[in-house]
Amino acid sequence: MAGQERSGRDDREAGGKLVSINRVAKVVKGGRRFGFAALVVLGDQNGRVGHGTGKAREVPEAIRKATERARRGMVRIPLREGRTLHHTVTGQFGAGSVILRAAPPGTGIIAGGPMRAVFEELGIQDVVAKSHGTNNPHNVVKATFVALQSLSSPRTIAAKRGKKVSEILARPETAGEASAHE
Repeated sequence: MAGQERSGRDDREAGGKLVSINRVAKVVKGGRRFGFAALVVLGDQNGRVGHGTGKAREVPEAIRKATERARRGMVRIPLREGRTLHHTVTGQFGAGSVILRAAPPGTGIIAGGPMRAVFEELGIQDVVAKSHGTNNPHNVVKATFVALQSLSSPRTIAAKRGKKVSEILARPETAGEASAHE
């Protein structure tokens, strides 16, 4: 049955990362009834990523539900050179806030557990990230998604301003010097 389930998936999305699993107990007349809540991050390592939560009486069922919700909620994130962010960005959710910074090649992923899972599934290879406030994995993941969704690529900025991408990417010093020499 598990083999059939995997064959229908896209190979790049097959994995997913289990970020956290939480056991909760409900006290009833005969003792305790246990339930499980799972938080999963799913991505294609090529700029698409999603997260989801699932709750069930058994761990595998909770993970399956979370993975399905993550697959439905995938979003595309613009990446620079397919390896890092375009610019520094912050995100906030609940009591958690994160700062994500672009990094030069070879830096690697410098981030805590829940954020690291998001970056690995997204396909980012070089990033420096810091989490402030809560260390609740749900809030850290959601704050990371808020930050990632506020990223803008030079192409979208150029389209909004009615300029060329080369004008957007030009350094302010060089643009000022060029106009001074004319």
